[in-house]
Amino acid sequence: MERLHYTPTPAVLEREFNQRYWGKGVTLHGVRRWLRGEALPTQDKLVVLAEWLGMTPQELRYGDEVVKRIESRRRRWAPELVYGERETLDAFLGLPPPQRRVVREVILAFARAYGEAPEPDEAES
Repeated sequence: MERLHYTPTPAVLEREFNQRYWGKGVTLHGVRRWLRGEALPTQDKLVVLAEWLGMTPQELRYGDEVVKRIESRRRRWAPELVYGERETLDAFLGLPPPQRRVVREVILAFARAYGEAPEPDEAES
């Protein structure tokens, strides 16, 4: 709000939000709870707030740093992966941790056989 030169008060937020939202307006008390972090807007309200503030709903809900961290992870893998590889990684991520460890060890064994991964240290065995 400050970046857009609005005073970050419940009254200003209530007025500006209700001017932009087509559903039932919010109350001063409800907006005050948003600003204090005691409540979160519903998704439809979050979208309206984000559009008004020039942000994504994810940035508004989780913060800029969390969104940047997630996006950097996506960009790191996205260009190199084809659909089948993405599907495989999604399946891997859906496994319980003990099964993930087994799959990881199998992949590393193949990578070591082809010289693509270092041999494990004695401490890791």
